[in-house]
Amino acid sequence: MNPKRILVVGAGHVGLYAALRLSKKLSSREAEVVVVDPQPHMTYQPFLPEAAAGNISPRHSVVPLRRELRKCKVVAGAVTRIDHSRKTAVVQPISGPTREIPYDHVVVAPGSVSRTLPIPGLHEHGIGFKTIGEAIYLRNHVLDRLDVAAATPDPDVRRSALTFTFVGGGYAGIEALAEMEDMARDALRYYPELEPDDMRWVLVEATQRVLPEVDRDMGAYTVQQLLKRNMDIRLDTRLESCVDGVVKLSDGDSFRSDTIVWTAGVKPSPMLDRTDFPRDERRRVTCLPTLQVVDGDRVVEGAWSAGDCAAVPDLTKEPGNYCSPSAQHAVRQAARMADNIALVVRGRPPVDYKHKHAGSVASLGLHKGVAQVYGIKMTGWPAWFMHRTYHMSRIPSFNRKVRVVVDWSLAFFLKREVVALGQLHDPREEFAEASQPIPITSRAA
Repeated sequence: MNPKRILVVGAGHVGLYAALRLSKKLSSREAEVVVVDPQPHMTYQPFLPEAAAGNISPRHSVVPLRRELRKCKVVAGAVTRIDHSRKTAVVQPISGPTREIPYDHVVVAPGSVSRTLPIPGLHEHGIGFKTIGEAIYLRNHVLDRLDVAAATPDPDVRRSALTFTFVGGGYAGIEALAEMEDMARDALRYYPELEPDDMRWVLVEATQRVLPEVDRDMGAYTVQQLLKRNMDIRLDTRLESCVDGVVKLSDGDSFRSDTIVWTAGVKPSPMLDRTDFPRDERRRVTCLPTLQVVDGDRVVEGAWSAGDCAAVPDLTKEPGNYCSPSAQHAVRQAARMADNIALVVRGRPPVDYKHKHAGSVASLGLHKGVAQVYGIKMTGWPAWFMHRTYHMSRIPSFNRKVRVVVDWSLAFFLKREVVALGQLHDPREEFAEASQPIPITSRAA
């Protein structure tokens, strides 16, 4: 028989794990697995805060696709449209004309993007925290602001440079805030002009609690730990404007801030708007517990989805509940989905996905953390150690596991790197200035 073509759209947590498992479950005679993603790597997002803080090398928090998916065909490009009625996807390669890729089964896993609001000034002055590029930029920017503050005699410029604002009190926001503050405080030992009290770290959260994934007492503990580090925690407060870098909050306060980090939630990739898949009110692809796409009561044959962009019923809870958009669910859904596709290819029925959320772990900086796993609550060093151990075990490939452990081991003996490499973000600026043509009048002179 002719091998089935399985098209995997996106190589995030779901796409990479599903493609890897499919390539192991199905022989080349049974299926060809094609993975399409504009990036040549998968980013392990739980390690972004540690990469930004310099605890691990940024390269070690990403997994090269071609190295891991050697039995798959990797296409460097973006899926711009999916017409499932014809079982065809339109792909825009990173260079060259578009092409159509027909398929028998499609895994829709483009993931999510930052969910922003129409707040004046946010587009011009905000930065997200979902990609490795954003993590590297934030690290360089924070260290650069320390240099600015140390060099300027203007107290207003210094105050603005040393004010760091984070919007969103979920795991991404809390970990980014805590890790970056920890790094900046560590860096101040090399800045005799600055004191820790000169820095102002502000967390803006629209609800009355942080870390909604854990119990309230754990969220309250997290707030207490951040307050002990002199952070400014604004609960039940919204960002209303940040025009020209002036942060205006719903509680009436306003201040200048050179750093505004937006971590207030995610939404499904807008790529899904150019498909014919059924969606729910939150624009997620509607799915059965088997991870098959469903339109009302009708199964959409050959279409599968999971992760942030999918509405997957949570069978461990009351009807009407859906799996949370977490890496924990995404990895397990990817494995179940790959197994189900293999079952269907071999003419057997798929199996429901069912996983009781084990809990959550979060880092609050070096040797500090909070964890709630299977009802067991931990704080401080044990929680931090569990956070590192869990995510080290989850990042794909033995290569990356070893590199991450080596980074952590070296940190026990060597001091953290606290140099900004700001030229990475505009590397041609110096050369462009040096290579400008000399005006004719200057030549004559």
